[in-house]
Amino acid sequence: MLPILKRFIAIFLLFGVPSLLPGSIVRDSVFVVRLLFEKPPTTLPVPVAGVKPRNLQDTWGAIRSGGRTHEGIDIFAPKGTPVHSTTHGIVMRVGQNRLGGNVVSVLGPGRRVHYYAHFERVAPIRVGDIVWPGDLLGYVGNTGNARTTPSHLHYGLYLPGGRAINPFPLLAGN
Repeated sequence: MLPILKRFIAIFLLFGVPSLLPGSIVRDSVFVVRLLFEKPPTTLPVPVAGVKPRNLQDTWGAIRSGGRTHEGIDIFAPKGTPVHSTTHGIVMRVGQNRLGGNVVSVLGPGRRVHYYAHFERVAPIRVGDIVWPGDLLGYVGNTGNARTTPSHLHYGLYLPGGRAINPFPLLAGN
């Protein structure tokens, strides 16, 4: 997004709308604007309960079916293990897709999208909810194209524009 457009949106949301909208919408609007301008964190907590950074394996770039490469890391854990948000942000997607099965996407600081996939089941969250680090997103599973693999969380991180980056260094840096 162009810097001038970002400034216009921020000014409009901060000064042009408050008298017209209920308080929760104003707070959410301010939160979203802050999120857009905030720098992304340099480290992230491991999203799967009980998994330590030293137990992670960097599966970024591994060869996958159809000539794809792995755009994230797999964090293996028993089915049903809680998965928590790594960052504060806005829930952008709760649903299903062919590869990820049951998925959740969170827009975090710096407009980075945190993508969680293969949930056994998703927590009671909805698109538009604000989440904080440690908030429950769902439970480890093996849905989507992971039906024949051990249960795990696929965790991906995407820059504005959709380019994937390796989340392993951010998770392992803790």
